[in-house]
Amino acid sequence: LTEITSVTQAAICSTGNALAPATVTLPVGSYTDFERYEGMFVRFDQTLTATETFTLARFGEVRLAADGRLYTPTAVTTPGAAAIALEDENQRRSFVLDDGNNQQNIDPTLYPTGGLSAPNTLRSGYTTTGVTGVFDYRFNTYRLQPVGPVSFTAANPRTTAPDPVGGNTRVASFNVLNYFNGDGLGGGFPTSRGATTRTEFDRQTAKEVSALIALAPDIAGLMEIENDAGPNSALAQLVAFLNNSAGPGTYAYVDTGVIGTDEIKVALIYKPAAVTPVGAWQIITSGTDPRFIDTRNRPSLAQTFLRNGTAEKVTVVVNHLKSKGSSCDDIGDPDMNDGQGNCNRTRSQAAAAIVDWLATDPTGSGSPNFLLIGDMNSYTFEDPITTFTNGGLLNLVREFDGLTAYSYVFGGESGYLDHALASPRLAANVGGVTHWHINADEPVALDYNTEFKTTNQITTFYAPTAYRSSDHDPVVIGLDLRTAPPTFTSTPSDV
Repeated sequence: LTEITSVTQAAICSTGNALAPATVTLPVGSYTDFERYEGMFVRFDQTLTATETFTLARFGEVRLAADGRLYTPTAVTTPGAAAIALEDENQRRSFVLDDGNNQQNIDPTLYPTGGLSAPNTLRSGYTTTGVTGVFDYRFNTYRLQPVGPVSFTAANPRTTAPDPVGGNTRVASFNVLNYFNGDGLGGGFPTSRGATTRTEFDRQTAKEVSALIALAPDIAGLMEIENDAGPNSALAQLVAFLNNSAGPGTYAYVDTGVIGTDEIKVALIYKPAAVTPVGAWQIITSGTDPRFIDTRNRPSLAQTFLRNGTAEKVTVVVNHLKSKGSSCDDIGDPDMNDGQGNCNRTRSQAAAAIVDWLATDPTGSGSPNFLLIGDMNSYTFEDPITTFTNGGLLNLVREFDGLTAYSYVFGGESGYLDHALASPRLAANVGGVTHWHINADEPVALDYNTEFKTTNQITTFYAPTAYRSSDHDPVVIGLDLRTAPPTFTSTPSDV
């Protein structure tokens, strides 16, 4: 906050005047222009869009932006100067709506009207108009302390199922948010990365199962599942819980055991009634190709499946590349400040290794049908995705959903880290691709965790539904594996 101190004299110019708010129009010309409004009573007449609710429950904060949703720069433009310019524009278009309260975890929350709860959400994409209050600067951002109620319009409502994707074989990619099951016998909590209690684990399981049932995949690639093995493993138990809801034997899993050295791994589950695994699964590691650093990237998993009743096969490859969250400075791969974040070269080299690995037909399928799915930790225009598309793979999300697709919200900006890429022959038989927006838009407080919640909120914020089952939205791909498709040619311009 700006303060005026050591004042020795003040003059009263007039009294009894009505205080009219100053109107602020976004975007401002320069980020520093916000400072002129600091400490003033202001009004925003524009329709503003909620772009982040990460700290809604804990601190009463909602980031608002003019002209719609904010997008991660490299999700919609090239790294470097263009991305930096867009980031500057995003900052000039937005501010934080605060709740005028310095307490944490207030119950009920000020937003939305009636207080946050599992059924009464406030999603990114909701809108508000005519927000009025006192503008200030604290905790490294400009924010508005409201004067009077703020109501939101549900301009981006929940949906109960993904959009249709066609085809006869449904593939999903789903990050299961560090699904760890303790010792697999009901104890062993807290876990190193997931649930801290058995109660939290049960709450998490109910959400994951609800999401998977609604996704209804014939094949699903999972990320962030515990890297353990055996009948009491997290993967085995998740499939057992899933079959408790879907029916005995509905789903099975590719039993890889422990792969790699990370605490988490990728995995594959499938419906035996729809598809049959063909041949042995394979993984790519540093031993396969030194460009793929398996102490940073989780080993990618490939398995070929035969569509039952046909001669059509598809090799599904599940990936989870190095995150942007920690540095790779120790291996000479720093953040280049071009919008791509930490470890971009590590991810790019892994992508190049995967492209070359696929060219060897690692599972011996004899089929040109390859589908890459997973959390690439890379946005649309970043080097790893360019490497995949330059290698002949089609970016299916961009093809079907365009540049406004998203699966993740970070820092108030949306984009998709969760990808689907297909080989040319398979691409021609893709009926559709969609992200199901059950997670990224939802307040984090609606997840399974019990921390930073009042006793009442532990109950009212939670429902055993798909909403906020993870922090990433799942991807659904519809494949038509009934007939041999024509050849589809991908070019670098598809990036």
